[in-house]
Amino acid sequence: MATTGVVGQTWRADVTATGSIEPWDGSAELGWYVAADDRWHDPTTDAGVRHQRVAGSAVFETRVRIPGGDAVQRIWSVADNGGFTLIEVLNESALPIACVFTRPDVVANRRPADVAIEGIDVPSGSVLLPIGHRSSVVVALAHGPQRPSTLPAGLPSSEAVVRGWTARADAASRLDLPDAGVAEAVRAARCEVLLNGPADPADYPERYLLGLGEMVRMSELGDRDCQALADDVADGVSSVAAGDSPLAPAALTAAGLVLATAGERRALEDLAAILGGYDSSKPSMPDPVGDDIATVAAVERRIVWRGELFPDGIPSSWLGVDLEAHGLVAGPASRLSLALRWHGANAAVLWEVAGERVGLSTDVAIGGWSSTDDRGESLWVLEPQPVR
Repeated sequence: MATTGVVGQTWRADVTATGSIEPWDGSAELGWYVAADDRWHDPTTDAGVRHQRVAGSAVFETRVRIPGGDAVQRIWSVADNGGFTLIEVLNESALPIACVFTRPDVVANRRPADVAIEGIDVPSGSVLLPIGHRSSVVVALAHGPQRPSTLPAGLPSSEAVVRGWTARADAASRLDLPDAGVAEAVRAARCEVLLNGPADPADYPERYLLGLGEMVRMSELGDRDCQALADDVADGVSSVAAGDSPLAPAALTAAGLVLATAGERRALEDLAAILGGYDSSKPSMPDPVGDDIATVAAVERRIVWRGELFPDGIPSSWLGVDLEAHGLVAGPASRLSLALRWHGANAAVLWEVAGERVGLSTDVAIGGWSSTDDRGESLWVLEPQPVR
């Protein structure tokens, strides 16, 4: 799942792994083709096409290999002037290229070429735009019924939109981990829930609660919102508790965030009793490069789970590499920030708890470690690691 759109507006589209845009309003797909020095390049069939989210955000990049470099497409959406989804194609090669866009209603930042498109079958009305070497072209789909004749000036760049999505998603927690892809997967999951909302509670109660929890953490839901959702959350808790999903403990913990924000103290006590009935099992680990909302809990529980730090040990790829994490959930009304700083084979941990006091502990240090202080620093002496 990869969605583009603007939070607060209704227009949405899927972005495929080849850079096509599939609007949810039932209008035609917008595809693209590149005419390079050698031939036409079709991203849906060419080898060597690479697609990614930019920094885990709702900005997407697709690269098509052409002689002398890449044709680089970026897709992002902006709210300005009623909303646009922008598509930029940058020619990183030393030779000119041309790009075809398969909808006649795209708005471009320059006049399309008034020549017949030859050598490839494309939908009627497709638009051809030349792109010089080391230059780019931008087209857009208007979200509303009003389509301007030319692309308005001053629309936010893809870089600015990446920064905006990053700030919004990282308001929940900011992760500076040795594996950047893990932190980007967390950000991607949050971008999807910002655009699509939580999952259907009837079909996916665990992911429904996880999504609501992340929306609370990103300040997308306030106390009144959470009060209005209290009955739905209670129903979700009942469904999750009656099942056997490995995500249940994480989903119930997320429900606690909603109930705490709503001020539902009695419900929180009942929820604590339900959580107390679970053993030490923790959420299963989904694919860390996916954008499933369960990824957030799975990644963050590597660092803290109900007050226990690094409950499964410090991942081997993190050993010896400094890291920071801010805003982790350590309780319904407790947020944890911590850092590891390595001193040879041992680690200094720095921590700070905001909100309600919570006990922290770990078994990764020889002899164990625990603290109820709101902040502090300690040196963990670790077991020697096997020589590889």
